[in-house]
Amino acid sequence: MAWSNADIPDQTGRRAVVTGATSGLGYETARVLAAHGADVVVTSRGAARAEAAAAELTRITGAKVDGLSLDLGDLDSVGHAADAVLAGGPLDLLINNAGIMATPRRLSPQGFESQLAVNHLGHVALTARLLAHLRPGGRVVTVSSGLHRVARTDFDDPASERRYSPFRAYGRSKLANLLFAFELDRRLRAAGATVASLAAHPGHAESGLRDHMGPVSRAVGHVMGALIGHSTADGALPQLRAATDPAATGGEFYGPGGRAGMRGAPVIVGSSTAARDATLAAQVWDRTLELAGVQLELTPRH
Repeated sequence: MAWSNADIPDQTGRRAVVTGATSGLGYETARVLAAHGADVVVTSRGAARAEAAAAELTRITGAKVDGLSLDLGDLDSVGHAADAVLAGGPLDLLINNAGIMATPRRLSPQGFESQLAVNHLGHVALTARLLAHLRPGGRVVTVSSGLHRVARTDFDDPASERRYSPFRAYGRSKLANLLFAFELDRRLRAAGATVASLAAHPGHAESGLRDHMGPVSRAVGHVMGALIGHSTADGALPQLRAATDPAATGGEFYGPGGRAGMRGAPVIVGSSTAARDATLAAQVWDRTLELAGVQLELTPRH
């Protein structure tokens, strides 16, 4: 039987943070978790949008949903948001969902290329600040993309000063997501921790990632979605399975099981050879923590 939302166990008593949860995949993920009883914190770059989404989710699910302003592209904002999350108590789930895709070149307040900053560095900084406060059995789920397969890491040029390609930069950030997720799980296991790190990708799902693109690119994306993709609700299933399936274990990567990984029910999927390169992952881990200005010490208490 194909895995669906009906397979999600009762989430009552669990607390989750979902980044980028005012629309698209993040909103759907937050909605399903709340509908299954979880207390959820939804984040957005704008406080008003986060609070509006939280109010709507509370109304339709009856769960406790809080909105939080978080700009993942600004490491100072990440620090403030993490403090606000921790003021509400311990966590069970951190779903690193938010992302931007193929944007024009711009820099974060700390001087990093924006896709690297938002998709990777900000999520690593958030994870570093929250990890010690995940309860035993908690999970960190990092959302990547099938485009990680055609990407290369380049952390010698975090501002993309030498050259810039919007899709190349996006792929770099998505490969970095996977390298971090897998390395985090390796280190959690080595520390004897009970918290697990998993990854997911949505396939070709309707979301807000293409909203900034021109009308032609958006139209092409919608046509492709109709031909080979699936809905936002279906696109959220891989990260929901990674977060809630009792049989899921650390280091697994979930995505659609249909043709070319673009659509279908969520299953364990493969990744590129580079994504599973432990030596590369350790290098990216060290460089990421250096750029993000955080430390991530793992102990068995996690």
